[in-house]
Amino acid sequence: MILAGDIGGTKTVLALLDRQADGTLSCLQEQTFASGEFQTFEEILDLFLCDSPTVTSACFGIAGPVVNQRCQTTNLPWLLDGEQLKIRLGTERVKLLNDLEAMAIGMLHLQEQDFIELNPNAEPQTGNIAVIAAGTGLGEAMLHWDGEKYHPIATEGGHCDFAPQNPQQDQLLTYLRGRYPDHVSCERVLSGIGFSNIYDFLADMRFAPPCPAVPAATEARGVDRNALISRLGVDGEDPLCRETVRLFAELYGAEAGNLALKAFATGGVFIGGGIGPKIRSVLESGEFMQAFVTKGRFQPMLAKLSVKLALNPRTPLLGAMYYFAAQ
Repeated sequence: MILAGDIGGTKTVLALLDRQADGTLSCLQEQTFASGEFQTFEEILDLFLCDSPTVTSACFGIAGPVVNQRCQTTNLPWLLDGEQLKIRLGTERVKLLNDLEAMAIGMLHLQEQDFIELNPNAEPQTGNIAVIAAGTGLGEAMLHWDGEKYHPIATEGGHCDFAPQNPQQDQLLTYLRGRYPDHVSCERVLSGIGFSNIYDFLADMRFAPPCPAVPAATEARGVDRNALISRLGVDGEDPLCRETVRLFAELYGAEAGNLALKAFATGGVFIGGGIGPKIRSVLESGEFMQAFVTKGRFQPMLAKLSVKLALNPRTPLLGAMYYFAAQ
């Protein structure tokens, strides 16, 4: 009996699976919880397992750094401890993974129809794979290819410095330094809050008049301002929102290209997270790939890499499911 979890800043998904004699997994129970409504992860665990049979192994992908099987979540006040979870669940087979590490494993179990190829000039190659995912935060991971199989490698690359590439982005960095004087990371622009940050910057630069439908940041109670800006931008209903999403896609492509270089990802790039599918049409418009390949002398190499957008929202959960099943 396998317990698998995808623990994110916005939602937590738990699943209970039975491993069949032929090695396949059968899902017995799956439930989604709003993470912010709970003070601890253990509260969710108690609700989910109240009537469940004995768990023999458990794996959780968590949005935060996992050090010595402990994780203080980045966007939640939760502390998860692998040793304490072993006691709670009554099994030694408990594993905590960074959420992007789990997502990377899950990518290897998706079907071809779960992907959209963003690079029309992609050439199939083997080698390392880069995984990047914008959602509540910005996650990055790698899949190292040893010649026979892939090994997931967790990173906290989303918290590296934001590096502008043109005059508009230079101005954006200067603007964000006013909001985040200690450090402007990539996550400040490539995450849910990134839409608000970019929108407010463009409004401040008077790119276009503020959208009447978008409340000011101080008045956005009960409204998902980031989702609203994103939707209006994708639909082209407002010039300021449209430019916000365009710039977001440009920045996303640039950072995906950065990660591809750092991972030497000749095997390609997987794009996960909740934002990508929602802005799919913008990512397919060409500006994402243009920013992805604009890396000077390495443009010819990047121009041939496969860049696939994953559409399956259960990818991190699949990674947690298959972690022990594959062993």
